[in-house]
Amino acid sequence: MLRIDICNEHGFPLDEGRLKKAVRAVLKESGFDGGEISIAVVDDAEMHALNRKYLEHDYPTDVLSFVLDEEDSRLDGEIIVSSDYAAREAKIYNWTAEDEILLYVIHGSLHLVGHDDQDAASKKLMREQERKHLLSFGLVPSYDEKEVS
Repeated sequence: MLRIDICNEHGFPLDEGRLKKAVRAVLKESGFDGGEISIAVVDDAEMHALNRKYLEHDYPTDVLSFVLDEEDSRLDGEIIVSSDYAAREAKIYNWTAEDEILLYVIHGSLHLVGHDDQDAASKKLMREQERKHLLSFGLVPSYDEKEVS
């Protein structure tokens, strides 16, 4: 069984069922059918602090993800997304901040199952996976393939 918990202390408007469905789809496709995934929706200040603490980056980002444990078909992990970042980016890409958060959750889930986006080839594959999962919600991202996240 896969348990997904969402902490949204700032009361950012979310369809939690949609986020959980996205995480389940990404994990299932990668062979994970059990575990515990937490999703935290934070503001830029908290994301900045987390970036500084864990990645030594002195700025906020859109999403962070951490694998806590992985064994056979079980995965435990955390996905942290910035609602402030999403609100800004949504305006640029002409969709809602809630859709942008969904993208971040999908992106973070893909990282949890082993995808990365550190070089052009892996980034292309990551974008293809994002597009596929977003399409299942009727969404098509408008970001450019060459853009760096």
